[in-house]
Amino acid sequence: MKTADIYLYNKNIHKYPDLNMWMAFPGPESFALSSLGFLWMFKSIDEMKDVNIEYICSDTASTQYKIQELGLIGFSFTFDTDFLTIFSILEKYGIPLKSEERGEEVPLIFAGGPVVSANLLPYSDFFDFFIVGDGEDVNIKVVNICKENKDKSKSEILKLLSNLEGVYIPSQPAKKVKKLTKKLEECIYTPIISERAFFKNTFILEVARGCANRCGFCLASYLNLPLRFMHYEDVIKTIELGLEHTDKIALLGAQLSAHPQFNKICEHIYEKVKEGREIEMSVSSLRVDAITPEILKTLVATGQKNITLAIEAGSERLRKVINKHLEEHQIMQAVETAVEAGLKGFKFYGMIGLPTETQNDIDEMIALAKRIKEKYKGFNISFGFSTFVPKPHTPFQWFGRESTSVLENKATYLKKEMHKLGIEISVSSAKWDYWQAVLSRGDNTFGDFLIDVYRNGGKLGAFKSAAKKYNINSDYYALENYPYNKELPWDFIDIRPGKEFLIEESKRLVG
Repeated sequence: MKTADIYLYNKNIHKYPDLNMWMAFPGPESFALSSLGFLWMFKSIDEMKDVNIEYICSDTASTQYKIQELGLIGFSFTFDTDFLTIFSILEKYGIPLKSEERGEEVPLIFAGGPVVSANLLPYSDFFDFFIVGDGEDVNIKVVNICKENKDKSKSEILKLLSNLEGVYIPSQPAKKVKKLTKKLEECIYTPIISERAFFKNTFILEVARGCANRCGFCLASYLNLPLRFMHYEDVIKTIELGLEHTDKIALLGAQLSAHPQFNKICEHIYEKVKEGREIEMSVSSLRVDAITPEILKTLVATGQKNITLAIEAGSERLRKVINKHLEEHQIMQAVETAVEAGLKGFKFYGMIGLPTETQNDIDEMIALAKRIKEKYKGFNISFGFSTFVPKPHTPFQWFGRESTSVLENKATYLKKEMHKLGIEISVSSAKWDYWQAVLSRGDNTFGDFLIDVYRNGGKLGAFKSAAKKYNINSDYYALENYPYNKELPWDFIDIRPGKEFLIEESKRLVG
């Protein structure tokens, strides 16, 4: 028996709307229903007067509206390889991939999300416009302009949209675009609770946005500055709203435990459990140096057995280079606190191939794992590693990757040594991370290359052959160290704290 989705807002369904639109998620519906940002944007538009919105996903079988009935299609763009699924969705509905090949009968198509907010140029051939940065407010303005000017041509509407801060239009003369940063005045939460979601019947709420740690490689940190916290009262009120409909709560934020009243938030939930309320609570991530008995007590009481901690590098030297000021005694103290609280294990996240990394840094990671394993015999630890990918608007955007073979050798060595210790380990594919780096530092010459990759199946071989066919020097984008005075493709995106600060920070970190 199919369980009905629970809508935590009043849907507006208009018999004669001024605008119909699709919000498209480049993945299956189960993922869309667990994507907080996507769902919140959908809700905001779904509450508008005289607008009907439908979400579509990669596995959508049938739709309420035909293409000819739409005025607007918005795509969420979260991961570098999302373009493959976006292309497949466009083709599924008979829409030409390049915006210049679409006539007036095709709706305006735009994209927003972290990938295009960081560097939209590789995808500029495919979208009529982009939203750069936090889109909560500008999305409404965009929809209103499209609604109020539905009888005008696409070029006329685009001209009106170009006046909005945070909107970039590739077909218009080049200009700077300022990344939008929203002042958070409300707690964002899951507006649709669904049994079909990847995180079934889970109520997700955003407690913090941004991260003050500013690790040198971390796009999420720099893209979401400044660090902003939701008011304690709003968080509690939102938790209570969620608990009216489900027992599963997930707290979201890159720096959750830095919230000035996070202990108090946990205490509120713990008291409810003590009173007999069954609650399953999960958290997106915790700072190693901010783990307290109060936080862990709540996590254990709400069914958490393991949590994830990002330590990034094994040696204190390399952690300082990446701006992760975390000493080994703090890591050991976090494990001690977790063991005392009754937690069963930690999954540590790290990165290999970071600028200035040496063999000694990798050996330090293995030595740290060994010390934890020997001291806390019943405590389960595992490790997940990715390889360094240079990201725009970070202090490490000028640094190329090590060669794939060097990174694969490091991964093999790590796996072998961790397995000797009986420690589970996973490492991302260095070959795929290479192409992620190419896309991250790409430019507006990529259009035909990306189409060719898609046409040939989107696998590793397709990337390689398409790069050769279209003369894309992929090593230049992925492996090259760039001089600080180089003009970068994404410099036209105005993101605070700005390029000069990033140069100084990069020099300070790497020395």
